[in-house]
Amino acid sequence: MWASAFPAIRVSLVAYTPTEVAFLRYLVASAVLVIYAIIYRMPLPRLRDFPAIALCGFVGFALYNIALNAGEMTILAGMASFIISSEIGIIALLSWLFYGDRLGRAGWLGVLSCIVGVGIISFSTGSNFQLSSGVLLVFVATLAISIYSVMQKPLLQRYNAIQFTTCAIWSGTIFLFFFTPNAVFSVIDKPIYPTLAIAYLGLFPGVVAYVAWSYVLSKIPASQAGSYLALIPIAALLISWLWLKEVPQPISLLGGAIVFSGILLVNRRNERE
Repeated sequence: MWASAFPAIRVSLVAYTPTEVAFLRYLVASAVLVIYAIIYRMPLPRLRDFPAIALCGFVGFALYNIALNAGEMTILAGMASFIISSEIGIIALLSWLFYGDRLGRAGWLGVLSCIVGVGIISFSTGSNFQLSSGVLLVFVATLAISIYSVMQKPLLQRYNAIQFTTCAIWSGTIFLFFFTPNAVFSVIDKPIYPTLAIAYLGLFPGVVAYVAWSYVLSKIPASQAGSYLALIPIAALLISWLWLKEVPQPISLLGGAIVFSGILLVNRRNERE
């Protein structure tokens, strides 16, 4: 589901701004989760955890989505997915820093490969091999989602995946509202196809995928969980080609392949552990 989000974002950006896409996407997600919370009488988190959950919502949903959407204004969906997939290396690095997870030789080499691969993509998508601003924005999104993944780990020891994700999405949506308070009214004059793409983003990659990801993180180490994201860029590249007819430059594909090799190295390190 996350793989399909990258081309769906490109479709929605035809008619909406990056902040509008982010807010409306999670407005849909928030509405679905409100219904769920009422039906199942989901308890609210403890007051002392509100600031941490709100921070997760800002970093993992507001900052991540605004940066990703803005980046996809200028770079292909498939290449954006490869950059975001480098979060696996960043998650491993952050888990080593904050939780004492071992990296090992393969892990360090994987992190380095992710950085090199993103660097190649950065210059290959710019004009005359200059650094692309779109890639920089997507990399900011990568840092944001990596920090979010590591930050939520201790909170998932006190709350289940759905409860935490619901509160984080609500928090992120509130933050996003302040960036674009009139977004709801803009829907009236927009084409139906980009609007449906936003609805899809909110329901499937927005709710279902994040809940599943939080559930996985509640069961296994964050660095190990990150390795299961390895196939997302491959799937995103295929979906973008079938849906949007996007074909990246060969040098961009080389950078993507290096990122993917880094993901495999981090995954190999996890298997050894």
